[in-house]
Amino acid sequence: MTTSASVPTGPEGAIDGTVTQRLVEANQRYAAAFTDPGMDARPVLQVAVVACMDARLDLHAALGLKLGDCHTIRNAGGVVTDDVIRSLTISQRALGTRSVVLIHHTGCGLESLTEEFRHELEMEVGQRPAWAVEAFRDVDQDVRQSMQRVRTSPFLLHTDDVRGFVFDVKTGLLREVDPA
Repeated sequence: MTTSASVPTGPEGAIDGTVTQRLVEANQRYAAAFTDPGMDARPVLQVAVVACMDARLDLHAALGLKLGDCHTIRNAGGVVTDDVIRSLTISQRALGTRSVVLIHHTGCGLESLTEEFRHELEMEVGQRPAWAVEAFRDVDQDVRQSMQRVRTSPFLLHTDDVRGFVFDVKTGLLREVDPA
């Protein structure tokens, strides 16, 4: 399997430029062949996917999605935070989504953190973060909590089709989590 992690190197293995510069150059190549797909912001499948930001999750490939099929909302842990509710509310009320798919995964970095992380940050920078770490020990229970947050939000219009899954980073398979 090839990944984008192979960064071009110059003499004696030095990395050529910065990663950001590499991305900008890749965008220039992309834009040179780009044609407007003629879509609007409304997802074709009327679904919003909330998932972890983990680089091992290629959501479009794993779910058989194409450009324009869904709204994708990602953060550390795929946790349903106030900001995720904000995005889902806009997705549903302004852009027509009706279903929500939540995807957490095995081996998540949030399983090795605690809320002590916030305290350590406060000691280091002199200011307490306004956000919670949302660390967890049981991925299934965290998916259930996220489903419950979506289902009970007063801002969301469509809470009857909310399903939660755990993506196995070793096999690529989704396992549905029973909400009960």
